Amino acid sequence: MMTMPMISRLIALLVFLSSGVTGRAAVKPNPLFSDNAVLQQDTPVPVWGAAADNEKVTVQLDGQQVSTTAKDGKWLVQLPSHKAGGPFTMTITGQNTNSFTNILVGEVWVCSGQSNMEFRLYRASNAVAEIHTANYPQLRMFTVYPKTALNPCDELVGKWMVCTPDTAASFSAVGYYFGRDLLKAKSVPVGMIHSAVGGTPAQAWTSFSGFSMSPELKFYSDALISSVADYCKALETYWTVLNDYHATGSSVPTAPPWPTNLPASGPVSPSASTQTPTVLYNGMIAPLLPYAIRGVIWYQGESNAAQARLYRTLFPAMIADWRLKWGRGDFPFLFTQIAPYVGMPPEIREAQLLTLGKSTNTAMAVTTDAGDANDIHPKKKEPVGQRLALAARAVAYGEKIEHSGPLYESMRIDANKVILNFSHTGSGLLAKDGELKGFSIAGADGKFVSAKAEINQDTVVVSAPSVSAPTAVRYGWENVPDLNLVNKEGLPASPFRTDIVP
Repeated sequence: MMTMPMISRLIALLVFLSSGVTGRAAVKPNPLFSDNAVLQQDTPVPVWGAAADNEKVTVQLDGQQVSTTAKDGKWLVQLPSHKAGGPFTMTITGQNTNSFTNILVGEVWVCSGQSNMEFRLYRASNAVAEIHTANYPQLRMFTVYPKTALNPCDELVGKWMVCTPDTAASFSAVGYYFGRDLLKAKSVPVGMIHSAVGGTPAQAWTSFSGFSMSPELKFYSDALISSVADYCKALETYWTVLNDYHATGSSVPTAPPWPTNLPASGPVSPSASTQTPTVLYNGMIAPLLPYAIRGVIWYQGESNAAQARLYRTLFPAMIADWRLKWGRGDFPFLFTQIAPYVGMPPEIREAQLLTLGKSTNTAMAVTTDAGDANDIHPKKKEPVGQRLALAARAVAYGEKIEHSGPLYESMRIDANKVILNFSHTGSGLLAKDGELKGFSIAGADGKFVSAKAEINQDTVVVSAPSVSAPTAVRYGWENVPDLNLVNKEGLPASPFRTDIVP
């Protein structure tokens, strides 16, 4: 019979043995450092892993060599900045030697979020033709195996894959199209680190300390503390009852009936749910740190649509949290606005639009023309990747190109008309395929009616016969809007409302 102290000691021993860090002689690099990896160019590159305490670890790459001594079972070195190129061989040596081949140096991006980022290329609308020609040896993707955890993890499971017609089908579709276009535009190797899980909210991707960035978010950390405390209490009760059961059963020929208050499988840890705050950050982002990257592309928000007002605070806080943890400054963070779908209200798109004004060095890919009213996972993923790549070229690499569709800036009232001003008008505003549609207007009574809208140079003039003294205008303010305002570069305007609720 096992007593509670014995069980506790066994659990501690199992944790110790499974960690495999302290006392292990073999040098073990983080799985990000392996065959076919892509390292970020033009910046010092951290390389790290596990080893026995006091073990000397040496990392070599293309004539560069850096050494360190492992402490507390861990080691980390900084390789000097390197220009784009390859392939190279990386050698990591301690009491054993790890040799990795076909290493490239170029541009590294993280692609993260929920199911529309996780969405695989083979499911995309033009998958068959695209996969057939997807022979890009300088494009690589590392897909992180899904994991949840209550504390930040050191390691992750995944593998770098070279983009070929045989491997591309399993790539993130958005990540693939983004990487493909970036590779063509910049002519340097591109590495995509894909870390996404379907049906997940932004709070699961935010660290515990990230919730301290705003009083509005404190309830997330409070809820996590409470759920962990409840779990620990339930676990203690479970083992006490189980111990009493076995104690009783040992003194009689036949064991007594299973206790009615004892679940067969025991209490469920809060980490078992991908909805729990911090668990995906801990399991799938923390192990990436401090890998050298250029930036992040993000497609998420569906799971926060019912809390769109809170998302206005949560999403910018998550961005700031990642930047702080990565320690690479305000790196580019490019995100996708939620596509039209019957279950996606306009308020979540507004929250994403507002994030542009709250978080520096960001851009947003508008997808009003790439949705599916009856499918939350639209198959048109190529425009998403293409637009994010345009944003990267402008925001991350400073190219003088238009990378966004028109974004509402301001309004003024002229008699019975509202004149709207936009940024990102590009070469000029355009009504695609006919007269402008999707606009509505309201007077002091707040009742919106369908409006006539006309382009006048870089402005849009909105009016309606029944509204003589207008006060506000909305554009695309529906779950599934039908819209056609674009700039001449073909990029669609974001939905908006001038009567935004503070």
